[in-house]
Amino acid sequence: MRVHVSDLKPGNHLNSDAYSSRGLHVLPKGSLLQIDDIAKLMQHGVDYVDIQTLVEEPAPLSRPSIIQTVTTSFDTMIDGFENLYMEALLKGSFNQSVVNDILQPSLQSLDKQKDVVSLLLLLDREDNYTYNHSLQVGMLSYYIAIWLGYSKQECYEIGRAGYLIDIGKCRISPALLNKPGKLTAEEFEEVKLHTKYGYEIIRNSMDDSHTALAALQHHEREDGSGYPNKLTKSEIHPYAQIAAVADIYSAMTSKRVYQSKQELISVLRELNDLSFGKLNGRTVQAFIQHLMPNFIGKRVLLNTGDTGVIIMNNPVDIFRPLVKIDGLFVDLARERNVTIVEIYMD
Repeated sequence: MRVHVSDLKPGNHLNSDAYSSRGLHVLPKGSLLQIDDIAKLMQHGVDYVDIQTLVEEPAPLSRPSIIQTVTTSFDTMIDGFENLYMEALLKGSFNQSVVNDILQPSLQSLDKQKDVVSLLLLLDREDNYTYNHSLQVGMLSYYIAIWLGYSKQECYEIGRAGYLIDIGKCRISPALLNKPGKLTAEEFEEVKLHTKYGYEIIRNSMDDSHTALAALQHHEREDGSGYPNKLTKSEIHPYAQIAAVADIYSAMTSKRVYQSKQELISVLRELNDLSFGKLNGRTVQAFIQHLMPNFIGKRVLLNTGDTGVIIMNNPVDIFRPLVKIDGLFVDLARERNVTIVEIYMD
């Protein structure tokens, strides 16, 4: 089957040798195409290639079915966190078995969902920020742990730690948490106490020092500029390092009363900058390398008002991809004045 290179997908097999317009042999017949191979074809000006037509596999679950399944799981986790939050406020502790009953099936369902960007877009809700945020941090922490090569049990524990890092906010005034303006120095000191409150609540609820330390240390930074104890690189627990990356990404890409949400790829660039001194570099790079391929095929709105589709991640600047608009290609690495404003679910 002959297709345009912009329609190629990772996993396609070349059915014949691919040559450039100048006769240069670019890729051999039988090549299993990856993102870098597709980029190579484009760079050499190859327009069309022949790919193998595979025998159709049984149709997967329809997109609406997948969305419904995932949304139901998300709603369960959000409702569960709300109940835990209230229990921790009233009793100073929560029931660990309830946490596991909520999280285990939900996190297991994430194993089947490889498109993390679509999951984030599904979670783009403007109500109940604290509960939605906890769900996002738990989910992202779980995926980061997988990408870093932790064991299955450790991945679950890290996901659970991410889910619980903000449980201490139950002791902070809602008026303060939802204040639309800038916090005063005194107010910020009070908000910072949620890390210590979270540590205490988790220690009262679970025999798990790792999760408690993740709650205590997720605002620590490797250069010592964080809180509550101004720890440096080697002093910060690995679970807290993972939760910190998930926490920042979720916070920056969510709309809050005092902050507009930022576009997903631009926040990855900011995280990349933070990996040089403030956040754990290995954790950030694993997050970026595994998340970026999920943007390919997503529909985007540009600041020019045009809508297009991300075709490939740019090898020159991965944060400025190649976008196809009505048959034309816009290389954001070259068109520096053109930026992505929004990424859509479909």
